[in-house]
Amino acid sequence: MELARKTVREVVATGRLPAVDTAPLASKFTTKKRLLRHADERGALRGCIGHIVAQEPLVQAVVDNARNAALRDPRFSPVTNEEVAQLEIEISVLTEPLPLFFSSPKDLLQKLQPGKDGVVLQIGGRGATYLPQVWEQIPDKVEFLNSLAEKAGCEASDWRGSGVMWSIYHVESFKESDERSR
Repeated sequence: MELARKTVREVVATGRLPAVDTAPLASKFTTKKRLLRHADERGALRGCIGHIVAQEPLVQAVVDNARNAALRDPRFSPVTNEEVAQLEIEISVLTEPLPLFFSSPKDLLQKLQPGKDGVVLQIGGRGATYLPQVWEQIPDKVEFLNSLAEKAGCEASDWRGSGVMWSIYHVESFKESDERSR
């Protein structure tokens, strides 16, 4: 958390990534992990970017995705110096996405576990994901999948079509407010 916060402060103020000494870090921080990093500003999403596939050591993924969520999420303007103090940073470390097999849209709906499953949708060359935390904002399964299809750049009902692939994953999530309350 401290590294994510330090990164956001540094990149917003100077445009540069902070130096990170990985020598004293435990191996769990220097092995490749899947990670999504997002920030909320007073309860509203302000940026969310990450890797569904492990691409780099966790410590580097925290730095890169903190920068990307703060400055490069195309849905939002870059975070300003004035906003940094208002951000609530959350980091989600993902398990490997596993294919979800189903026989029909109804079967798919029955298999999904709101609040537990992160969902990856692939429709042709388009794809999108929602973290398990998104179920808090969209608890209805049909609305959740409609919204995910639209996020992928497809029609809301396209998730019901043939050739659609689904994967699910779980997360270990860390929030700054959780850290402060300990």
